[in-house]
Amino acid sequence: MKTILTICSLLFMQAAVIAADGEFAIAKINPALLKNANAVVRLEETYFEILNTKETVTKHRYVISILNENGDRWADMQEYYDKHHSTDAIEGILYDASGRQIKKIKKKDTEDYSGVSGGTLIDDNRIRHHNFYYRAYPYTVEYTIELSDKATLFFPQWDPQGGEFLAVEKSSMSVFAPAGYTFRYKAFNYAGEPVTVALKNGQTSTWAVKDLPAIKRESFSPLWHDLVPLVIFGPSDFQMDDYKGNMQTWSDFGKFVYALKQGRDVLPDQVKTAVHAIADPLPDPKEKIAALYKYMQKNTRYISIQLGIGGWQPFEAKDVAAKGYGDCKALTNYMYSLLKEAGITSYYSLIRAGSNANYITTDFPSQQFNHVILCVPVAKDSIWLECTSQTMPPGYLGDFTADRPSLLIDQNGGKLVRTPKYGLADNIQSRNIEATLAETGDLRLQINTLYGGMSQDDLHGLINGLSKDKVREYLSEQLSFSTYTVNKFDYTELRNGRLPAIREELDILATNYATITGKRLFIVPNVMTRARLRLAEDSNRKYAIRLSNELSSLDTVSISLPDGYTAESIPADIAFKNQFGSYKASIRLKENKLIYYRQAERYSGEFKPADYAELVKLNELIYKADQARVVLLKN
Repeated sequence: MKTILTICSLLFMQAAVIAADGEFAIAKINPALLKNANAVVRLEETYFEILNTKETVTKHRYVISILNENGDRWADMQEYYDKHHSTDAIEGILYDASGRQIKKIKKKDTEDYSGVSGGTLIDDNRIRHHNFYYRAYPYTVEYTIELSDKATLFFPQWDPQGGEFLAVEKSSMSVFAPAGYTFRYKAFNYAGEPVTVALKNGQTSTWAVKDLPAIKRESFSPLWHDLVPLVIFGPSDFQMDDYKGNMQTWSDFGKFVYALKQGRDVLPDQVKTAVHAIADPLPDPKEKIAALYKYMQKNTRYISIQLGIGGWQPFEAKDVAAKGYGDCKALTNYMYSLLKEAGITSYYSLIRAGSNANYITTDFPSQQFNHVILCVPVAKDSIWLECTSQTMPPGYLGDFTADRPSLLIDQNGGKLVRTPKYGLADNIQSRNIEATLAETGDLRLQINTLYGGMSQDDLHGLINGLSKDKVREYLSEQLSFSTYTVNKFDYTELRNGRLPAIREELDILATNYATITGKRLFIVPNVMTRARLRLAEDSNRKYAIRLSNELSSLDTVSISLPDGYTAESIPADIAFKNQFGSYKASIRLKENKLIYYRQAERYSGEFKPADYAELVKLNELIYKADQARVVLLKN
């Protein structure tokens, strides 16, 4: 029996040694790459072949070791496809910690479902998806994917370190270009040039990296491509269906976009009649623009339609007029057509939209956009129109498209201009509170707040997108009081000035707001505008500090107290200012009223890593001052 056990033990040990020798055994990872890592790219190889100006082929093989549950997202395989893009082959392999193969799949084993997102009426995008759903950590997945593209508007990018807490052992990308074809690239944080090999029918260029430790992103850090190696690629000549273009310059790319929309601005006769009835009596061009914008908003609605070349080409204006809906391209083209009929010049403009997406690589002409808006030049200014909104005022963009490059399109091509930036004087929050404190500690508040510029963006969406009951439900859950009741609320949108504003009126009862202990009453006079974020100190800050969205806020609070209280402890006045912002606050007790005043400003810009301590200092000062309590003593 002992002999049998010994033999079994030896066989087990031998099997363990063989398993440990698996190519992708976790034990083979350099320990230095495990620091801060949730997953490690063991191997990635991408081969991108340009067949001609209309077709490309991509072969992508990658192996990722998942170290813990936070790394599971890297085990998820998703590939989009549509009329122009096809997934020709997919293979997947699952390995355990020792590198032993557990399971293997092919394309037929993957899920295939629609890629239509919410708010999209019709879309030919589909998704090939697979996940082994293996949770015995650590484990490794490998995928080999072959893709074909019958359009060359997009070239892939090489992003070997696709996110934080991801380390990389080896990653490479090779691009084959046929003889006579020039592709373009721009590298970030990559030393040297690609290795280029001349072939009989063209040449191959290869970029490669190895042993990249995982990055733990710092608060307010720069864009990802400022931190990691990245190479973006773009075509020179390209084609989608029967439409050909060139992307060497923004002007050339603009000519392609103009060709997609050319001749699609014809309006039905009844709409032409309506345009002249609205615009002709108005002497001021700005009034004409505003009136026609309101007409467009009233008679259309946004629905995303991404089908074939229609994903890039706007529907004809006559179709939008007949159906009453369209996507951003169609509605912008429709508004362009209305203004054209009124004799007003405007520009169909490509932009990258999103509250945190105000960047494109301006010195690398390529398709970097996901949205279309309209620019209308007027004397000494331009009016920008967001044509997908039925509620926004003319000339205002908000944080979705403000302060970023936009490509204006006309028959001469494309030209980059920057959309308006809303600064400290624009983004305001001014709040006045009249409150009464009961003997029980309950606080009855009458709150009047003016939100201006980007400060009103979220509130605008809330009151225009939800019913009154849903707004009440939101208010009952989101305010910062421990227990409270919203007795009454009202909102008024103000559109008389240069920027939109919203006035909010609230009637609230906050129960047990103040703490009463014996003869003492403890109360925080900053009722609503308290800083919630605390920053950790970091003496080893590596990256620059990038802050956006300036804001100016002002609070005046008057709290009527129960009779018979005098001040035992009132925090001293505070005033502080540095390159990141300013803050001042004061508290007074006057004739049985507690008067609180707070003014704060937040600046934008990019700052040196060494200045992070100053940002922490300001943040901590504001956090503590906002929580400061007044102690009152009953006579």
